[in-house]
Amino acid sequence: MRTRLIWLALPLLVACSPQAQDEIAREAARSAITPVLAERFPGVPLEPALNCIIDNASAVQIRALAIDSVTGPTESTVQIVTDIVSQPETLTCLAAEGLPALLRQS
Repeated sequence: MRTRLIWLALPLLVACSPQAQDEIAREAARSAITPVLAERFPGVPLEPALNCIIDNASAVQIRALAIDSVTGPTESTVQIVTDIVSQPETLTCLAAEGLPALLRQS
C-alpha cells in the first residue's frame, strides 16, 4: 500500500514547476532556521531575520537547510545559518528590516 502511494504521488512532485519546488524548499528551510535563530540570536525579530536569511542564501544552502528541516537542526544547520548571517548583504538586510522591527517591539 505504501509503495502504491509513493508511485501515485511521484508524478505530482515531478510535475511541480521549478518555482513551486523552490517555494517548497524555502518554506522547509525556514522551519530549520527558526529554532537556530531563536537559540543563537534571542531577541532578534524572527520574521524579518528569516526573510533576510532566506533571501541571501544560495540554492545549495536552501536545499541543505530544507533537508535539515526533516531531521531537525544540526551543527551543520547552525554553520549554514551563521555563514549566511555573516554575509554583508544579509547584515545590510538585517539592519534595514530587523532593526526597525526590534525598535517597534520596545
